[in-house]
Amino acid sequence: MKIRCPKLGDEVDFSYCKKENYGLPCPRTIICWSPYFDVEAILKKELTKEEWEKIFETPPKPKIVSLLELIEEAKKSTFKKKS
Repeated sequence: MKIRCPKLGDEVDFSYCKKENYGLPCPRTIICWSPYFDVEAILKKELTKEEWEKIFETPPKPKIVSLLELIEEAKKSTFKKKS
């Protein structure tokens, strides 16, 4: 089964959503998949308490902060390739 991802704008399956966030679930996974099955119960079995809190209970960073962090990562990556 696939659903439309509001983040990507394309269809994805549940396995993608479970690993999208650097190997951890996307913070929107529960919202997106809960109409179809008990996704919260599945994720609680698979994640540690710390992972759960980090993903689903920590407020998201403001968009501008995320963008600045991505720019810094890209700069570092480019610098390493030139060295």
